[in-house]
Amino acid sequence: MRNLRFRRAARTSVLGTAALITALSLTACQEGGQAAADATTTAPDASDTQPPADTEAPAAQDGGAAGSGSGEDSASDAGKASGTGSTKADPAADTQQDDAKDTGPVTRACDGGNSKVTLTPVPRPLNHMLLTVTNTGSTACNAYYYPFLRFGEAQSTPPVVEESKPQAVVTILPGESAYAGVMTSSADGSGTGGYSTKKATVHFQGRDGSGSSGPSASAPLSKAVYVDSTLTVTYWQTEMDDALMH
Repeated sequence: MRNLRFRRAARTSVLGTAALITALSLTACQEGGQAAADATTTAPDASDTQPPADTEAPAAQDGGAAGSGSGEDSASDAGKASGTGSTKADPAADTQQDDAKDTGPVTRACDGGNSKVTLTPVPRPLNHMLLTVTNTGSTACNAYYYPFLRFGEAQSTPPVVEESKPQAVVTILPGESAYAGVMTSSADGSGTGGYSTKKATVHFQGRDGSGSSGPSASAPLSKAVYVDSTLTVTYWQTEMDDALMH
């Protein structure tokens, strides 16, 4: 009886162990199957991610083509820009040519049409006056040589002081002035044929120096001026002091 119980207990133990082993085997199989299934499921994901790589390759090719096209377009645009630059260069060249013409040498003579004159006495030197010509025009003019100055009804013009000749032609810009000194009579009374007048007229010389050019200008006098045979004038000067040195 005891042996029977022992056998039953042993059998029960064996059966329990077998059942446990079977359960563990089933669990392992299920986990293995699940792992295999997961692996199978993951594998398609890996294969599914492969096509985007294939898809990116054409994108790279497209990108290369786009880069090439952009380079050609840029080169073309650069060529067009260069062409535009060369087109703009012509007006600049024309402007420079126009400026060169505008800044060329002045050849227009100052005269009564573009200038005004004044004749004023000075305290020193004695018996001297300052003749001033002012450019009233809009462009520069040249005061050539020396003024042809006539007092009253005189038929001749006074001689020029040769020592006063400047180094260059005097150019007067708009609004600016040039000067000439006038000795009206001798300080020691050695002059002859003297007379008094309140009228003075200035004639201007042309570029060739052959005589008067253009309209004359009247120099109003506030009071009578005495002149005699020693009457002289200087060349036109740019500075007042230079005009009164002779």
